[in-house]
Formats: sequence, structure tokens, C-alpha cells
Amino acid sequence: MSETNGARPPVLEVRDLVKDFDGLRAIDGCSLSVQEGTITGLIGPNGAGKTTLFNLITGYFKPDSGRVFTNGEDITSLPPHAVFHRGICRTFQIPREHGTMTVLENLMLVAPNQKGEHFWNCWLRPNAVRAQEREIRDQAMEVLEFVNLTHLATEYAGRLSGGQKKLLELARTMMARPRLVLLDEPAAGVNKTLMNKLAENIEFLRRERGVTFLLIEHDMELVMELCDPVIVMSEGRRLMEGRPEEVRNDPTVLEAYLGGQYGAA
Repeated sequence: MSETNGARPPVLEVRDLVKDFDGLRAIDGCSLSVQEGTITGLIGPNGAGKTTLFNLITGYFKPDSGRVFTNGEDITSLPPHAVFHRGICRTFQIPREHGTMTVLENLMLVAPNQKGEHFWNCWLRPNAVRAQEREIRDQAMEVLEFVNLTHLATEYAGRLSGGQKKLLELARTMMARPRLVLLDEPAAGVNKTLMNKLAENIEFLRRERGVTFLLIEHDMELVMELCDPVIVMSEGRRLMEGRPEEVRNDPTVLEAYLGGQYGAA
């Protein structure tokens, strides 16, 4: 997984991560990599450690051992905001929108390097602050049009349906202009129509904007249609990696889902 023969390093590389919680080993020497320009699926039974891995990658948890790299840079010790500024964004199983702010305001809040964040600019450069706010608003409206939420721009985010909140989460990541997006169960609680829209948006962003995706998902239909490669986790470590059809028919994957200590995902 390391850089060899002058090749570019992976956009994400995880090396031998370990994480314990009160004596329980949630991540057990996990190693994997994500190549630029891919939509990589991360699947596995409930309790396999997938969301914990996301939390380690994005700085919400610190590993007990092991390292995390992006494009060859070690980001293991960085806090979440510093990981975000490296172009890595994530969504959550349960959307974390700002419910008392409008949909438009939720997007505008994410835009990086805002002049208005420094109070002295509001006093010394008010015209520049207002001009940038107009640009950010225009960008946010373009993103809302892309995810078909323009008609809800002035609605409070807390009033959206579950599927609309998933689209809002994707829209918020777009405002950050990320290189890598970690999606945690984007299809959970989403009806078929909105799920198809999410899939179309993800594929468009990969193809046209060069965004790389790593997504946790239990909807195998979505994974098999959208992802290549697919990484399987079990008991806190990588079990296998391959093309969707290889993973679907692998006996060790079937055993991980249906046998042993896990129930069906």
C-alpha cells in the first residue's frame, strides 16, 4: 500500500490500526487503502468496526497504535478540524444537521476560509465580507439545485425528511470541496427514489469533480451497483477486498455475515 516506483500514494492509507474500548478490541490491526477516483465500498456485519474506523480516520478517536495517511501525509494525530482542512469530509449514520438553521444556512456555514470569521474584517473590510457572502450564497444555491433541494432552501433543516437530510449531508460535503468523502450508510432510511438520486450524485461527483468516496453501506444492491472495489471488514480487521462480484460470491464473506458470532447484517 505504500508508494512504489514513483507512483502516487493512495488518497487514504490505514496501517495496522488498533483501538480498544474498556478491554474490547474494536479495531484489530486493520490495514486498507483507497485509491484516488474510486467509489470504494466498506461492508461487514454489525459490530465489525466500520464506523469506529471512520472515527479513527477523521480524528474523532485516537488509535492505540497504527497510522493513518492521506496522499502520503501522516494525519494520525490531527484533530477533526485539521483532517477536514486536508480535504477529508464525512457524513454520519444519523444526519447531524443544524436543525434551527435553514437548509441554505447549513450549506453556507461549511464554506472554508470565510473572511467574516475574523471580526476585524467585519470592521475593516465590510465590503469584501459582503461580496464573499454573496459568492458563498450563490455557490450554496448551485449545490442545492444539484441535489434537488432548492425548493427547501428557506426551510428549517430539522423539518426535512430522513432522505432529504441525507441529501443535505451530501450537499454540505460539496460545499467543502473535498478530495475524499467518507459516507456512513447514506442509503439508511432513504426511499428508493432518493437512494437512486444519491447514487447518481455520488457517481457524478466522482466522474466530473474527481471526488473519491469510501462508503459504509448495508444495502448490497447499492454497493454492487456503485462500488468498485469493495472491502469487507470482520471483527475489527479487513477480511478481503475485491470486485463486487468476487466479494458477493466469496465463502469467507458469507461466513462472516451468516455464521459465527454475528447475525445477518
